[in-house]
Amino acid sequence: MDIKVNSEYTEAQIQVLEGLEAVRKRPGMYIGSTAQQGLHHLIYEIVDNSIDEALAGYCTHIFVTFNADGSVTVEDNGRGIPVGIHHAYGIPAVEMVFTMLHAGGKFGEGGYKVSGGLHGVGASVVNALSEWLEVRVFIDGEEHFQRYERGNVVKPLSVVGKTEKRGTQVTFMPDAEIFETTNFSYDVILTRLREQAFLNGGVTIVLTDNRAHEDEDAPKGETLVYEGGIKSFVEYLNKSKNPLHSDVIYVDGTKDTSYVEIAMQYNDAFQENLISFANNIKTTEGGTHETGFKTALTRVFNEYAKKYKIIKDNDKPLSGEDVREGLSCIISVKITEAQFEGQTKTKLGNSDVQGLVSGCITEKLSAFLEENPVTAKTILEKSLLASRAREAARKAREQTRRKSALDNLRLPGKLADCRCNDPALSEIFIVEGDSAGGSAKGGRDSEFQAVLSMWGKMLNVEKARLDKVYGNDKLMPLVSSFGCGLGEDFDISKLRYGKIILMADADVDGAHIRTLLMTFFFRFMRPLIENGNVYLAQPPLYRIQKGKQRAYAYSDEQRDQILDEMGRDGKIDIQRYKGLGEMDAEQLWETTMNPETRTLLKVELEDAIKADETFTILMGEEVEPRREFIEKNAKYVVNLDV
Repeated sequence: MDIKVNSEYTEAQIQVLEGLEAVRKRPGMYIGSTAQQGLHHLIYEIVDNSIDEALAGYCTHIFVTFNADGSVTVEDNGRGIPVGIHHAYGIPAVEMVFTMLHAGGKFGEGGYKVSGGLHGVGASVVNALSEWLEVRVFIDGEEHFQRYERGNVVKPLSVVGKTEKRGTQVTFMPDAEIFETTNFSYDVILTRLREQAFLNGGVTIVLTDNRAHEDEDAPKGETLVYEGGIKSFVEYLNKSKNPLHSDVIYVDGTKDTSYVEIAMQYNDAFQENLISFANNIKTTEGGTHETGFKTALTRVFNEYAKKYKIIKDNDKPLSGEDVREGLSCIISVKITEAQFEGQTKTKLGNSDVQGLVSGCITEKLSAFLEENPVTAKTILEKSLLASRAREAARKAREQTRRKSALDNLRLPGKLADCRCNDPALSEIFIVEGDSAGGSAKGGRDSEFQAVLSMWGKMLNVEKARLDKVYGNDKLMPLVSSFGCGLGEDFDISKLRYGKIILMADADVDGAHIRTLLMTFFFRFMRPLIENGNVYLAQPPLYRIQKGKQRAYAYSDEQRDQILDEMGRDGKIDIQRYKGLGEMDAEQLWETTMNPETRTLLKVELEDAIKADETFTILMGEEVEPRREFIEKNAKYVVNLDV
């Protein structure tokens, strides 16, 4: 990547829209939450400033370091935040950036043409929510230093030495008074940094972990650099899948000051994986760039198919879902004035971007298909199969609807429903086997707890289209019980239970059933996971009794601790539960179902890309990636009977 050495970025480009407000009193307004997700946001804000320098052409390397004391350092080799005295405020520009909301070089003309940091609040918010923060600016041969504590200057900006470096280094300690945890997740930060490295091809991002870990095999760091940019990103998405064509299709286009690049490759799976970005911000709710892409993609493939008689004139055209089945795609747009809808900045609203993306796909993808007829035919054959399966699913869906109407919306026979009709107060336990189901039904509080008994291994939907789900005797009882539909009919507002709790044995079969269910939810009912409706029950492994003392242990370590507390002498009765069916109704209620005493694990979707990869590895056709995954992660598995 070429790096620019001339710069017009000075204190004159720093503008203030309003003063620093009480960020510490309402941190959620600025970083979303004070949980780990909000904690990670601190790193994102500082890294995004470095990425903006890369976008402007002045930065090639970014270093992120977890320090041994719990602080984090982010350093880049950009231009360095200006240190001159601002003409209107009489303080150094760098101090303004770290102490005033909406102070930065990202407003109007001047510092940045393209920026993800739309509001300019990042650095000051990080400063306000840190126990302390230190900034070093390497500029014009001098190293400048300033320290803040909980947002306040404690050491004025001063020159502390000479240097040949250039750029900015920020080190901060998140404030334990603000955050529920100050422990950063290596994997989550690595995933975010990898995304940025893909989106900014040629920029080198180095992650280093200097914290002490009990696990000697814990990763110590990684260097991320992808000269292929988003083409490498698509290859990464498809690394555990079977691509239908060897080369990643890449197109790009420019209009005025806007730029779009798109990389795409089809695989033999049944799900689409389309991820879009605007100015390096992931637009999880899509927007005009996604709309332009989808519309043009469908039109281009239909026109090609009709031109070469792959689809006859009287045939129904391929739908958008048909032509996107098995598609892995990255859309990245860079625009001067990004318009995001909503405070979360997850949906792009620039109307002109739709035309730019649509025109780019129409022109350049059409040319690609003409020049690569074998690839075009392969993709279209898959789309035609998807179309037939979609029609079969439609017929099955209609049949299911008619049957439901005739049955007067009768619920599954295996469902023991609850009396409460309020989803916010009710929950459903998914239990495998009649024995465990009987205990659960006997032990539950029928006012708000429903139980659905399953039996046998269900369909692996990773290897099936939607048409195979309709009518499946293992999966349709779930759909009927939940009440919110399936696939394109899914409506989470109709969900009958606020909590869906998977309760399975702590053995290989139980783990397999949980994985099959989770795959089904992820592929066909993902909003259940995104909305936080899915939980995993945690039944005990041991029942320990000594005289009148009785306790339950959920791990081998807890068992040993209880034995030490009870005293190991005398007659001690230890029961190892091989399955839920071994517990009577009272024990199951006491340990696993009673909201006052139970432990539930909420299933959260921190990273959809990682989740997609994991489900593909575990439930897909390829054996070798699954073997590697198991060998790498086996040490983390506890309490699993083999």
